[in-house]
Amino acid sequence: MATLLELLEGKAGSISDLSQVDETLKHRLLHVGVFEGCPIKLKCLMPFGGPCMVECQGQLIGIRRDDAKKIKVECES
Repeated sequence: MATLLELLEGKAGSISDLSQVDETLKHRLLHVGVFEGCPIKLKCLMPFGGPCMVECQGQLIGIRRDDAKKIKVECES
């Protein structure tokens, strides 16, 4: 199991654990269709410590790196 930031750009996986994420962020993610078990793809990491852009359910979402470190994913091989 890896974190969302450990995925390589362009690689996909599925979210396996959101328990370490802040409750407010967890609710926001649920409202846009991000939940445990859904497929997610790391599109790019913004420069200078900016957010990471992920694609989930056909949407592009920006997630702060500190929050992305708390999201556990199962990498697809």
